[in-house]
Amino acid sequence: MKARENLVRLKRFQVNEKRKQLTQLDMMIADFERMAGELELQIAAEEKKAGITDINHFAYPTFAKAARQRRDNLLGSQEELKQQRESAQALLDAAEAELAKAEALEMRDGRGRDADGGRAAAAG
Repeated sequence: MKARENLVRLKRFQVNEKRKQLTQLDMMIADFERMAGELELQIAAEEKKAGITDINHFAYPTFAKAARQRRDNLLGSQEELKQQRESAQALLDAAEAELAKAEALEMRDGRGRDADGGRAAAAG
């Protein structure tokens, strides 16, 4: 059945696309984590240089304040990406289940055609 083959091909494509999305989300999450870690080191270095660790102190370094805000923004974005990843994983699981069903139908139809062809040859 040509339609079943096309359906399986479509389902495989969808599964591959969803896997790519997951990979991209994982890479972005890792990048945000790395950048937040680098900012944390910069903040610590700036605080050590100034000798002030109290954010509310009037002489707290401006760069450290800005880096702290950027780090917090990155961590917030990272949490949003983790939520997106969870939903993308659920979509991938559903797509894989659909692919398995389509492949099972194709296998069943393939066996049915082979058995019918064997019966026709035996009868003829």
